[in-house]
Amino acid sequence: MSRARILLVEDEPSLTLTLGDRLRAEGYEVATERDGARGEERARAGNVDLVVLDLNLPTKNGLDICRDLRRDGVTTPILMLTARADVVDRIVGLKLGADDYLPKPFDTLELLARIEALLRRAPDSFTGGERVRFGDLRIDFAGAEVVRGEEPIDLSTLELRLLRYFVEHPGKVLSRDELLDKVWGYDATPVTRTVDVHVASLRQKIESVPSKPRHLLTVHGRGYKFVLG
Repeated sequence: MSRARILLVEDEPSLTLTLGDRLRAEGYEVATERDGARGEERARAGNVDLVVLDLNLPTKNGLDICRDLRRDGVTTPILMLTARADVVDRIVGLKLGADDYLPKPFDTLELLARIEALLRRAPDSFTGGERVRFGDLRIDFAGAEVVRGEEPIDLSTLELRLLRYFVEHPGKVLSRDELLDKVWGYDATPVTRTVDVHVASLRQKIESVPSKPRHLLTVHGRGYKFVLG
């Protein structure tokens, strides 16, 4: 079986060296770039299975790279690394098409778990064929299409998986731990904001009034619940 190929776009030399060596030790093929524009070129070449992308890079930042790759139809999974603490910056990255994010400093074992989860998810896409309508939305999971009226809504692969899991469990309170296990495919520390950030991003895209959601509801102290009505 061929080894998964990872492109690491990171301008911090010590992190590039340390992380690159660790990923190779885990059996991955690793290519590295420290320049944003060159990293984007490597990602566009289509010979990698996953991109680990830093946010702050010389010549072109990670947000712009992610936006332009997704705009041009590049679907390679992107895991974004960010030193920014503001949750808004992370939401922007997810809305632009990143599949996951990890704030610095991070635990290497958590990074490896997220990489494994993204690589497991990448091939399966959505093949169930289900079509769902709620509110003014039409969803075709097989075709990975979400439409409001006549306007398509761009969801990342991870956002589509998360929405599908909610749709498949209407009315059930879903804990963050369950969502991490079933959608992300790994366990994470209890303080992680991964689920919260993705739900907030999904609300911005599918709710008519994101500040007053009708479908993706927060159940305080327990998790989230999806309501069709």
